[in-house]
Amino acid sequence: MSVLKIGVVGCGAIGREHILRLDGKLQDSKVTAVADVFEEGARRGAALVKGDCTVYTDITKIVKDPNVDALVVTTPPIVHKEVVLAAIEAGKPVFCEKPLAATAADCKAIVDAEVASGKHLVQVGFMRRYDKGYQQMKAMIDSNEFGEALVMKCTHRNPVVGTDYITPQAVFDTAIHEIDVLHWLIDDDYESAQVLFGKDTKYAHSKLRDPQILILKTKRGVNIIIEVFVNCQFGYDINCEVVCEEGVIHMPSPAFPIVRKDGKLATAIEQSWINRFIDAYDVELQDWINACKQGVINGPTAWDGYLAAVTSDTLVKAQETEMIEKIKLGMKPDFYSK
Repeated sequence: MSVLKIGVVGCGAIGREHILRLDGKLQDSKVTAVADVFEEGARRGAALVKGDCTVYTDITKIVKDPNVDALVVTTPPIVHKEVVLAAIEAGKPVFCEKPLAATAADCKAIVDAEVASGKHLVQVGFMRRYDKGYQQMKAMIDSNEFGEALVMKCTHRNPVVGTDYITPQAVFDTAIHEIDVLHWLIDDDYESAQVLFGKDTKYAHSKLRDPQILILKTKRGVNIIIEVFVNCQFGYDINCEVVCEEGVIHMPSPAFPIVRKDGKLATAIEQSWINRFIDAYDVELQDWINACKQGVINGPTAWDGYLAAVTSDTLVKAQETEMIEKIKLGMKPDFYSK
């Protein structure tokens, strides 16, 4: 297979960004079809494609299109299950933006279907695993040069959110990235979850507690502390630190020039999540393209998507109870250990 022919399902903002990546920016891929329940949206997506592109409003038809080798799903989460299950049934690789599905039960249905198919077909779009900083941290941890991980401390700060952003979204929309990347960094699953609230920023509202402290404990006893502050006002600030037995690994923010002016020494702070992780999106999808051509899946699996959903649900429960809650994941199928 010289070029992977891709069908993109969902032509909203992230869908259109991925179309531009897959049809011109990345190697060995071509968008041959797009689908959206709104025909106008589908045609907007198709207009970005160089050359012929079939337009669908019926999801089942794009999955069955013989001119589509693999699928990229960027619809609202409530539609993910339908598309991913159809792709599994058709035996086609599918890249699904996070979350894998709208509920943990739907994620488990996808896991069960993929296991029953006997073939790894599903990759979830947890792009932080492809960020250079996290990749470097992973290599250092895996080297065992620093000994075992003991404590992890992270911040996920956003300058501002809209008034429709509510307390549970600090988990589902924001900390979901940490939930995935942290267990991947240390290769350990979560055992319990807790959420601490304190003084709220004046920029919060009646349905949003901000900031929040999320506490996760892994099965090997690693304590993880995640500060989520979505109205920090000053910028998009992502940090991660791993305290190990023989040292500390800290991931710095991307470098900006340091300037001296008007009696001050200063450096800029990133303002946009898009700019912060733009390269990770490119690396992620190029890796997926290469893997599909080889008939394998290298990235986050359907099980990782299920793990993130169960952990998120437990954290939201902990928001409500303000108690330590047990994370009940169940046994990982041998299928995902291969």
